[in-house]
Parts: sequence; C-alpha cells; structure tokens
Amino acid sequence: MQLVDWIVLSVTLLFIVLYGAWKTRGSKNVEDYIKGGNESKWWTIGLSVMATQASAITFLSTPGQAFHSGMGFVQFYFGLPIAMVIICLVFIPIYHRLKVYTAYEYLEGRFDQKTRTLTAILFLIQRGLAAGITIFAPAIILSAVLGWDLITLNIIIGVLVIIYTVSGGTKAVSVTQKQQMAVIFAGMFVAFYLILQYLPDDITFTKALEIAGASDKMKVLDFSWDLNNRYTVWTGILGGTFLMLSYFGTDQSQVQRYLSGKSLRESQLGLIFNGLLKVPMQFFILLVGVMVFVFYQFNPSPLNFNPKSGEAIANSNLETIEQYIKLEEEHRFIEGRKKALIFEGLTPENVAQIQEFNEQDKVLKEEAKTIISKVDPLVETNDKDYVFIHFILNNLPKGLIGLLLAVILSAAMSSTASELNALGGTTAIDLYKRNTKIEYSEEHYVKMSKWFTLGWGILAILVACIADLFDNLIQLVNIIGSIFYGNVLGIFLLAFFIKFVKGNAVFIAAIITQLIIIGVWYIDWLPYLWLNALGCGLVMLLAILIQSTSKEN
Repeated sequence: MQLVDWIVLSVTLLFIVLYGAWKTRGSKNVEDYIKGGNESKWWTIGLSVMATQASAITFLSTPGQAFHSGMGFVQFYFGLPIAMVIICLVFIPIYHRLKVYTAYEYLEGRFDQKTRTLTAILFLIQRGLAAGITIFAPAIILSAVLGWDLITLNIIIGVLVIIYTVSGGTKAVSVTQKQQMAVIFAGMFVAFYLILQYLPDDITFTKALEIAGASDKMKVLDFSWDLNNRYTVWTGILGGTFLMLSYFGTDQSQVQRYLSGKSLRESQLGLIFNGLLKVPMQFFILLVGVMVFVFYQFNPSPLNFNPKSGEAIANSNLETIEQYIKLEEEHRFIEGRKKALIFEGLTPENVAQIQEFNEQDKVLKEEAKTIISKVDPLVETNDKDYVFIHFILNNLPKGLIGLLLAVILSAAMSSTASELNALGGTTAIDLYKRNTKIEYSEEHYVKMSKWFTLGWGILAILVACIADLFDNLIQLVNIIGSIFYGNVLGIFLLAFFIKFVKGNAVFIAAIITQLIIIGVWYIDWLPYLWLNALGCGLVMLLAILIQSTSKEN
C-alpha cells in the first residue's frame, strides 16, 4: 500500500459515507425513513437489490472459490431468475396492495400477531448474524494489509456504515449503493483486464481458458445427483430457487429495497433487472478467480495464501521450518513442471500429467495446513478467502490496489447498510410499534428506528469481533440463511396459497420445523442448500396436518 492507494481508498469511502448522509438528511416520517418515500426508479431498485446481496464476501471469497474449485459455484445461482419471476408475480403485488412497511406485517392480517412476531424474530436472528459476518470479511483483508487487529477494524468498518444508515435510512442506502456498484464494476473489470495483461505474450484469453480447462476449472455444469456435492445443476435450480425465493421474497433487507419503488411496475422491473444481471455477474467474478489461477500457472504462488501462516512457520522451531521449506521446494518443482507442460502444448498426455501434478500439489497443501495448525492452532489454514487479496497486494500497480480495496469495502458497506436498515425497521415496526399500546408521533417512530438501527449496528460489530473463518465465508452466510429461510418461506407460501390453515397451526409447525432443521444441519445429513427445500416443505406439511386434526378446523 503506497500513499496514492491510501488516498484512493480514503477518498472513495469518505465520499460515499458523507454524500449518503448529506443527500438524505432530515427524514420526518416513517414512510420516508423506512420506504424511502416510495421514490425509487427500477434501475435504482435493481442496483440496490444487487448491492445488498453482493457483499464483500462475494468479491473476497468467490474468486478464491473459483481458484480452488473452478466455475461450478455459479450453479448456486441458477434458481435466481426463476425466483425473481415468481416474486414479481406473487409477492410484490400483495405487498404493494397492502402498503406494508415490512414483509411480516402481511402475516398478522393473514394469521395472527404471534406468527408475525415469530417470523420477524427468525429474520432478526439470521440477518443479525449475517450482518456481523459482512463486517468481519473486509476486516480480514485490512488486517492482512495494515497489520491491525481485527477488533479495531471491525469497529471502524461498522461505524462508517452506521453513520449514513442511521442518518438517512432506506433512501441513504439506495443512494449510496448506486455509487458503490459503480466502484465495484469498475474495479473488477480493471482487475480482469490487468490479469490478462500479466499473462505471457503468447497466452491469449482463449488459451488461458484452455489452460484452466486442463485443470478442470472450467467445468460449469454438474448434472449428478450426488448429495455430497454441494454445487450441481439440481441443487442450484431446486435448492437455489427456494433459497432465493426466501431471501428476495421474505428477507426484509431485500423486501425493503423494492418496497421503496415508485410503483408496482418499477419494483417488478427492478427485480427482473437483478435476475437478468446477477448470474452473468457471478459468472464474471468466478472467471476472475479462474484467471488468477491461470496467472499463478506462470508465476510463483505460496503454499498457503494466508500471510499469517508464513509468520507462524517463521516463528516455529528449526525442524518445522525445514519441513515446511521442503514442502515449498516440492511445490515449486510441481509449478515448474506444470509450466513446462503448458508451453509444450495441451496434448491429452500433458493434460493428464498436469492433473496428476495438481493432485500431488493438493496433498502438499494439506500437509502444509497440518504443519501450520500444529505450530499455531489459531491461524486459519483454509486460504480461499485470501487468494484474491494476495494477488491484488502483490501484483497490481499503485493506485489500483486502493481501488480494489475500495471495491471490497464498498461491497461490505452496501450489504451491511441494507441489513442494518432492515433490522432497525423490522424491530421498530414489527416488535416495538406493534406491541406498544401508546400511539406515538411519526417523529418518535423515526427516532426509535434510528436507535434500533444503531443497536443492531453495535451488535453486528460484536458478532464480527467473535467471528472466525469457516470453510469459506460466502458459504457461511448462505448456510446461516439456509437454516432459517426455508421455514420462513414456507410460512409465506401457506399464507398465500393454503387458505384454510390458521395461525396456531402455522406457529406450532414453524417452531417444530426450526428445531428439526437445526438438528439436520448439526448432524450434517444434507448439503445446506437442500435445507431450504426441506424447511419449506416441512413447515407446510406440519401446518396442514396440525390444522386438519385441530378443533379449529
């Protein structure tokens, strides 16, 4: 990080924070603060929806996912366009007709207050945890760059988001997200262009794809029914559709984005825009990760991308250092042989040898992880989330390092802002206002929404401070969502389509379902994407059975 990088990073982030706070100051009523005055155009809604989902984790973890596992992760998003069409036809018209502030308001009219409260609480739990992770992800990056402790960084990032989110509410979130998405798209295209420029002169883009394909990085579609495989066409279309329906249709952090639409049509167009652009965007981000993999076929790469692992080894005993150095030498030998084979030509024999060398390299990396864990159990050996940032810090020119860090932090701020905005609004409307017997003024509820937003911001910072790396951060966020989303989606589908089911049956079924889903996840019986379909189907089935045997029927 040079002075120019600090200037680019600081100016970009401060402009977004200050502009968002200034542009949307002075909300006087709940409709302005929570629904943005219903002034948003379709492109603002589309970008805001996309920015809410595309957190720093997307730009931090996804390239690393592609580096290690290839393009198959894009299948996770195959259900998204299907979900967008269903939400536009079913969910949005109901929300707009009833003029609700939150998705959970509708459930009280359809069922009862306790079902509304339970569903809102399920949202608050999972989204509160996710907000902490979206703060924690970029803190890891800056920790590697600055050498600061994670707690300090979590507080700094959280406070930046809290400033304009508390100040301007939904409108501030929407205004800043357009700028953040502009920074994000610009930064990722620049990174992609530079990676291609850094490849050897005779390696074209087409040749780079062939090189990636030789290492099985370009396998996009998997039609197998293997439940041990997390990402297949079927998990994407079936499990992904349920997850996306739950997330975009019932998660207030997304619902609040399109409830701010100027009209029903603007909200629907915004979601369709997101549905058309999201899968290509994720494909492109994965492709960036694959190109980083190709780059490291011609340039040295570390055994482990986490810089803390190198520090741990350097501070260990001589025997361990020598053992690790031996692994590094074998790793470099494999890199050299693969590079020679690529230049010789990707004949079937050479491709087979490259894949054999890849397997040997995986074994070396696992051995390295074992050594690192023995030296310092606190060092995270899973390095997927460090791959892209390692490339940025070690290869990009001055100024562009600051831009790419601004990309990742802008994504973190945009996603976290939406989450805090929704958490504060849901707490104020679904819990506080609904359960307060005294009727207060509009200014009072705006003030309480701000206090609740601040409170959730502080809680998210605390979650970030105790968070730790999982198998992959982007997977962790989706796992948390999958544990709760299916249940919530099932409640909404019952409300929309199964008219004879009443509130008591749904309430009991939802509690039972949530306990079962947590148990299934804990024993690791199903891939997490299938939890969405299981939770949705289970709560609907139980509610129907309970209602059918009830005296209320």
